[in-house]
Amino acid sequence: MKLHKLASILMIIAGFAFAKASAQEAQPATAGILSKQEALGLMLENNFGIQLARNQEEIAENNQELLNSGYLPTVTGNAGADYSNVDSETDFNGALDQQGNPREDVVINDAITQRYNASINVNYLLFDGLGRFYNFKQLQETYNLTQLQVRQTIETTALQLFSVYFEVARLTENVSVFEQALGISRDRALRAQYQFDYGQANKLDVLNAKVDINTDSINLMNARQQLENARRDLNVVLNQSLEATYAVDTTVTLIDDLRLTSFVQKAEENNVTLLQAESNVILSEYQVKGAKSLFLPTIGLTGSYGWNLSNNPASAFFPGTTSTNNTFALGANLTWNLFDGGRSVTGLKNARIQEDNRRLEKEQLELQVFRDIANARGNYKNALAIYRLQEENVATNLDNFNRSQERLRLGQITSLEFRQAQINLLNALTTKNLAKYDAKLAELQLLQLTGQLLNIEL
Repeated sequence: MKLHKLASILMIIAGFAFAKASAQEAQPATAGILSKQEALGLMLENNFGIQLARNQEEIAENNQELLNSGYLPTVTGNAGADYSNVDSETDFNGALDQQGNPREDVVINDAITQRYNASINVNYLLFDGLGRFYNFKQLQETYNLTQLQVRQTIETTALQLFSVYFEVARLTENVSVFEQALGISRDRALRAQYQFDYGQANKLDVLNAKVDINTDSINLMNARQQLENARRDLNVVLNQSLEATYAVDTTVTLIDDLRLTSFVQKAEENNVTLLQAESNVILSEYQVKGAKSLFLPTIGLTGSYGWNLSNNPASAFFPGTTSTNNTFALGANLTWNLFDGGRSVTGLKNARIQEDNRRLEKEQLELQVFRDIANARGNYKNALAIYRLQEENVATNLDNFNRSQERLRLGQITSLEFRQAQINLLNALTTKNLAKYDAKLAELQLLQLTGQLLNIEL
């Protein structure tokens, strides 16, 4: 009897040693725990899609500045220089001078002519039927629309990030579950071996325990490989080295229903899809107003200043001269396109049709978004209820496993019955992990649709 007790104690100690060694073996080298907020920060800074979207936003910001508005005058400068060197000979063909003698030929070599000019011209569009004004408004609204598009890109990428992040967390917990299962199976195999050695069990119990060890080892290997794959997926979203290894935060905090209800009530004001639709409606309104400007005249102002210098050499008849001119001019012009073949009328009609289309698209999107919100809220409530039931299921299976483990030690149940209790607990734990993260992802999808995904602490 003493030998039996000693053997039982040794088996328990060895079982704990196996479990601890297995847990240590499963822990890879990590770069520390990566919190959800740190992951979000890395995504915002490094993700390729977000960087591309922000570059487009910067382009739109440049386009809506005053320098691209058409409100500033245009100034052009011109300058020129001419140089010529001429050799000439003038033959008077026997003509007589004042004394009655034949005039001599006039030969001029290296007759250099130099001309220089410079001018500055200013043009300013004083009035163009308000087309410039509404074009500027369109550029500003396009910038607002681009900002919303960047926000949508960030929200979509953030949802992708947390999907991968929580998958890493789920698999991390699964690995821990499988490690514990393997430790328990090794403990049972050791106990069965001791019992067989002392004639208290048959060889079948030992063989069953070894089979279960192999099964649990395979499950653990698969879970570890899945975890490594998920970590690489996370590194792609974060634009990090594929070999970078992070331990993630497995804590899940769910938002209370009252707060979610307030988010849903304000979804129309915050949903990024609806905000983009409203921005498109505003753009179409400006396009209609801009098309009307083609029916009004344009008034422009012009101004110029010019300087000219000319050095002319002497000729056969005139002495060399130097002349300098300074010119200053102002002008105004009015242009009224009285009839352009009907293009302006057609453009206005099409702009109005486009405005109507934008309003119809907005109404359609509103219906779809409200449907998606209702579905997302229903999915979240269902996922949350399943998670609560799975928690109860884990508690029940854990109690059953503990009782089965005690009864196995007392020899009241077979190893197959104990294994079934262990499998039931293992399935309950992994299913609960899945349900927990499913509920969190359903919550995040609801937050995205209500426009609050980037406004809460996760």
